[in-house]
Amino acid sequence: MHNQEYSAAMTHDLHKELMAHLVREDREEDLIFTLWAPSQGDKRLTALVHTPVFPEEGDRQRHCNASFNSQYLERVLKLAMEKKCGISFMHSHPGPGWQGMSHDDVVAENRLMGSVAAVTGLPLLGMTTGSDGTWSARFWVDIDGKSYERQWCSSVRVIGKTLSASFNDQQLKQPEFNEMFKRTVTVWGKKNHSHIARLKIGIVGLGSVGGAVAMSLARMGLTRLVFIDFDEIQLHNLDRLDYATKKDLGLLKIDVAKQRALEVSTASTLDIDTFPYSVAEELGYKAALDCDVIFSGVDRPRPRSILNHFAYAHLIPVIDGGIDVRFKNGDFSGVDWQLQTVGPERPCLECLGAFTSDDVSTEIEGSLDNPSYISGLPDNHRFRRNENVYPFSQNLASLEVMQFIALTTACGGRDDFGVQRFRYNPGIMESNTERCCRPSCMTAALTATGDSHFHLFGKDIGAEEARLRQKSCSTPSLKEICHA
Repeated sequence: MHNQEYSAAMTHDLHKELMAHLVREDREEDLIFTLWAPSQGDKRLTALVHTPVFPEEGDRQRHCNASFNSQYLERVLKLAMEKKCGISFMHSHPGPGWQGMSHDDVVAENRLMGSVAAVTGLPLLGMTTGSDGTWSARFWVDIDGKSYERQWCSSVRVIGKTLSASFNDQQLKQPEFNEMFKRTVTVWGKKNHSHIARLKIGIVGLGSVGGAVAMSLARMGLTRLVFIDFDEIQLHNLDRLDYATKKDLGLLKIDVAKQRALEVSTASTLDIDTFPYSVAEELGYKAALDCDVIFSGVDRPRPRSILNHFAYAHLIPVIDGGIDVRFKNGDFSGVDWQLQTVGPERPCLECLGAFTSDDVSTEIEGSLDNPSYISGLPDNHRFRRNENVYPFSQNLASLEVMQFIALTTACGGRDDFGVQRFRYNPGIMESNTERCCRPSCMTAALTATGDSHFHLFGKDIGAEEARLRQKSCSTPSLKEICHA
């Protein structure tokens, strides 16, 4: 697990519970053990902190500093072994901000790292909170079975209605101010800009909506983006891709979008990682796990179900939207678009009707990539309604970016727009902040479990066929390019 980024994340509810225990009015330090589940991405290991194991009578001493007794550790080790989880050792410091480690801190964690690694098979996670609720974190990684190396986390994220993050300034430096985004910063302030600019934002699907989101984020001065899409630019989608032109026909969407985003970026530096895969394939799946927030630009049920899983099991909020165009007797009769942010404290995509488990099964079976199956469906079936035009996409994309701003800054005192739905007839925007999951929904039970019990990646027929098509130049638009 060397040569990679490290981070930690927890829910806002757990954060409040831990703050109530660790940050004391008498300013004395305190401690607690918690359990965590791993979320291993392409380049980042994240500890998803979940179960607190509160100290009982005789488990610890408080004397300005705090120390634990062996009985406390033994109880935690037993619980971690039963639940097959990692262990985090947390304590508080009386000062604000990202905390370093004192000699006593290092000694205390050295007492733990060997036994924790032996019992759990995972590195010890050490965490410290400052008096203002800022978290710092580090992993103690086994080097050779005998010694351990401290690896500082680049960030610790707290996810609920809002997403807040504590950043390690040595690894993720604060962005340099740039006159090009001066007006943007004026709206939500330098502190908020420093926060959102250092988050790693994933866009899954660089079509009309995802592409417009990418351009918006680049112009806003964000510095870390991940593009995931296996498709190429074709004639039939040039009318909706604001980052592409005719000369880009046949090129991968992620490559063209990356080049365009770099051209319009207002940040001093912009790092963009691109992955020509489906999020349902292992490489695309792992790439998405490196992200702090994901924009969903997909229109199929299987990738939506995977992103829904990420939002809760991996604590990565997902901003999703969809467009439904309707016709009557062959004439346009109306359009709706709906968008929402999903994650802890919010209703999931399945309960909001963005996908069904039956539709996911249909896609996994390959039916959605079978022309005979699609042609046999009624004309108004949801799998055949793919009409979309530039104005619809642009409006949905801008609304999704506003959901992102609310989630990450709570700018103007608003952190949640709820489920938003634009109705062309009668021309109104509805907002519902009262929606919640069905009583029978099991999604919340997976919160912060990562891939401890299962993963959702595998084969994606559509992605595999796209790569064959790109290799053979078999589509009309690609033939034009190949024989030009």
